[in-house]
Amino acid sequence: MLFDTVLRNVKIVNMKGEYNIGINEGKISKISKLKLEGEKLINPGESEVVLPGLIDPHVHFRDPGLTYKEDFHTGSMSAANGGFTTVIDMPNTKPLTNTYKNFSEKIKIGEKKSIVNFGLNSGFNTYEEMCKIAELKPTSFKIFMDLESDSSLNEKFRDLRRLNTELGTSFLVSCHCENRFIVHENTYYQKSKRENQSIDYSYARPSEAEIVSIKQVLDLIRKYDLKAHICHLSTVKGLKEVLKSPCDVSYEFTPHHIYLDNTYFNSLGNMVKTNPPLRSVNDKIGLKNINPECIIGTDHAPHTINEKNLGVWDSKPGIGNLECVLPLLLTEVNKGSLSLELLAKIMSENPAKRFHLENKGEILEGYDADLTIVNLKESGVINPETFYSKAKYSPFKNWTYTGKPTMTIVNGEVIMEKGEILKRDIDKTGEKINKYVHS
Repeated sequence: MLFDTVLRNVKIVNMKGEYNIGINEGKISKISKLKLEGEKLINPGESEVVLPGLIDPHVHFRDPGLTYKEDFHTGSMSAANGGFTTVIDMPNTKPLTNTYKNFSEKIKIGEKKSIVNFGLNSGFNTYEEMCKIAELKPTSFKIFMDLESDSSLNEKFRDLRRLNTELGTSFLVSCHCENRFIVHENTYYQKSKRENQSIDYSYARPSEAEIVSIKQVLDLIRKYDLKAHICHLSTVKGLKEVLKSPCDVSYEFTPHHIYLDNTYFNSLGNMVKTNPPLRSVNDKIGLKNINPECIIGTDHAPHTINEKNLGVWDSKPGIGNLECVLPLLLTEVNKGSLSLELLAKIMSENPAKRFHLENKGEILEGYDADLTIVNLKESGVINPETFYSKAKYSPFKNWTYTGKPTMTIVNGEVIMEKGEILKRDIDKTGEKINKYVHS
């Protein structure tokens, strides 16, 4: 049998020995130790390993309305260069992705511009509008707890329960967990000081705001029999609340909350401003908290460099991470502090299962041919000037790494090879290799 593409004599994570992978029509058709023939042959090097395509459940591609920061084309190129084959975009664009019309338009934008697979989260709206949006199968409904009162939160969770019951669906709610009252109270206090330093931002949105908000989410999903996903969980105490809960709740860690603490404000200033903010060493989650149940989400949130330099309170919160996270974590694999098998689980299998992305997250016959090939020995220094993202800055600038993605395959097509995007003109040609994915 002649396959469209064959990966020859490759090492596959979670499998012993070398295998051949035959790909036909965007699917993994055959995995065998026997020789396979293909129209295109790929021969990875000795230090390279094939992972299931990485899935990022939390990106902000700023499209539409804020495309001077990022758009689906540049964001998806950044994702591909970072080894990601699927991303899930957040709804806080302009206009908000919280109507049937706006959601439909964003699907069209993604299908035209994206070189990787993508899913979309929806914002909340009236119950009637959410019923319409449900037809388009959002990956989840996203809520920013810090923008809502207690009464409006109760109403929104109640509406989602009603929607799931009446439509026979099981949409989960993705939650940005910071308590509005605590943030407002502490921000007012910090602003009242005679002078402010960048680190004051972390005190304006303290760990308590996240912990209280997580408890509130757990209470609400228990009350309305919902399932939740906690975005960018940043505190050890917040994690403990989730782990002891009997509710159906998942959670993600970001690279900046894993690696950085709020003392980085002193050297990098507002470059590291993000929501929730970096935590103190005593409060923050870290590498030791990575476990087989967690998910890694980058919270890729680019801004212009000018927007990051507007001062403690006016500079925009957000960090771009798509092209940093895999080299950082592969470095931990080389150090022996993280296994490659666990990395594949938390960056591919877990998000695929949690967000019900069919035929993704594992390397199996019949699954989508979304694959990430990494070189475990290639070393270098993170250089934001080489990013495909419009945001050419990073708190991880000049961090050394050992291990990086060398090839990204989406639906059977090689779109990134050794740092070069091979499908970078997709938005001009109209060619489609990506898919809109949904639960």
